[in-house]
Amino acid sequence: MIVIREPGLAEAGSAVTAARGTRIRLADGREWVDGTGCGAAACHGYDHPHLRGAVARQLAATPHGLADRLVEEQATMLAQRLAGLAPDGLGGVRLHATARDAMDAALQRAQSFWRDAGQQRTKVATFGGGRGDSAPDRTHPDLPRDEAGEAALRDWLDRHAGAIAALVVEPLVQRDGLVFHDESCLKRLRHLATEHDVLLICDERFTGFGRTGPMFASLSIAPDILVLGEGLAGGIIPLAATLTSETIAGAADFAAWSGDASSVAANALACAAANASLDLFEREPRLLQSAEIAKKMGPALGACLGLPHVKDVRVRGAIGVIELDIVADAATLQRRFAEAGVWVRPEGSIIPLTPALTIGEDDLARLTAAVCDAVAAL
Repeated sequence: MIVIREPGLAEAGSAVTAARGTRIRLADGREWVDGTGCGAAACHGYDHPHLRGAVARQLAATPHGLADRLVEEQATMLAQRLAGLAPDGLGGVRLHATARDAMDAALQRAQSFWRDAGQQRTKVATFGGGRGDSAPDRTHPDLPRDEAGEAALRDWLDRHAGAIAALVVEPLVQRDGLVFHDESCLKRLRHLATEHDVLLICDERFTGFGRTGPMFASLSIAPDILVLGEGLAGGIIPLAATLTSETIAGAADFAAWSGDASSVAANALACAAANASLDLFEREPRLLQSAEIAKKMGPALGACLGLPHVKDVRVRGAIGVIELDIVADAATLQRRFAEAGVWVRPEGSIIPLTPALTIGEDDLARLTAAVCDAVAAL
């Protein structure tokens, strides 16, 4: 049983007893439309029968076992499928127990690449406070959103590239603040990284698996390292991955990157769930559903423009954002959401919506109406 421990929602009956599709059922009989998609991870909604069946079959066979051929098959199959979906050249796949582990591995790989080349490059550049996580030394330049921004970043790299191991970008959408940029920005980054001999890491722990529209937000460029998380296993079991090229991995161990041998990272249940999730992307119209969500959510949330305290409204794929010019009282907002039958988690001045890609038209309308009504009542 999951107990929701959020401001203003600690009253009796707030225990979650079931989650199906895009609905959350509480112990007191209430049912909410989930606007979070389990932190954007549950791309197929909750309790999809294909995911549940795949995990059940793997559990019946063996839940785990480093030397077991079933485990190797799941991990190797997953690595091969991810390499086939990723931007060109990223054929080396390593699996990780958590998204944080995957980013740590990406940063370590970037630093090792330069160390092996005889250069002590340890700094990592993120953008707008991006999620470089445990990078030992981070800097925060601005994204090259236009020609002036490109010139400014070029000047910055002219001065600092010799100490920079990698640029880390969350393509199309930065998770912190849910700030958007476009493909031209990514192409400028790719060009500048190549020009200054700096690695480019695309952090798609949030943006991957149809969340922004395409399967991966970085498909228009070729990053040196790609980090996947959140939606990899459909939101039911933690799993993440790093993908890299032979040049970056190193020829000696590139073959080992076809599936991590770690007994935790290549967990059979997680790999089975991830393979089943990729099945659903092949069999069901997830990317079209993401585009349909954008078409409907854009006008629905756009009705909030002009309301007091609404600074901006933006939508990309299955991501909707209402940005306020104040930090609203989260407890009051969540109480209003709950009364309207929806589950949404405000983040400071941001009200984010990241529903499952499978959300139906009626549930999406109920979700956006509840959010707009709560904002109008501020």
